[in-house]
Amino acid sequence: MFVSSPVNEHVEEHPDLDVLLFRLDRELYAIMSSSVREVTRYRAYTPVPGAPPTLPGIISQRGMILPIVELHPLLGLEPAEITRSARLVIVVHNEIGMALLVEAVLDLVAIPASSIEPVPTALDPARARFLRGIVQHDDRPVGLIDLDELIAGLREKD
Repeated sequence: MFVSSPVNEHVEEHPDLDVLLFRLDRELYAIMSSSVREVTRYRAYTPVPGAPPTLPGIISQRGMILPIVELHPLLGLEPAEITRSARLVIVVHNEIGMALLVEAVLDLVAIPASSIEPVPTALDPARARFLRGIVQHDDRPVGLIDLDELIAGLREKD
């Protein structure tokens, strides 16, 4: 005899979030992996004359023209030298595609949604605006990038 159980009986109250970890200026950041389409090696982009420092150029990737997004000025970080570990993280969020320039991609990890802490009030408000929260990974703080705010901030800067 089969006994049926309620469908939602084994659903977790706080599911894990899959995020892509990356490094900017010796700090760790993450974005939701559901928005990441691919990670590619850095390659030279086509500069756009008169563009703001946050959107310095464009690339063609699989038939799409994507803006390069330089996160350092948005987050108030020092500009970084491009090294062999630099990557372009191709992201599509709310039908908006872009290539985030990061110093290094570290890992794809699952974090418990319940572990997200609020952004510290002492953090510079200009930087805090772009973060959904903070989580700990390997005893290091990781800033979770809020892609909605990132896109809004880019629109304001251009």
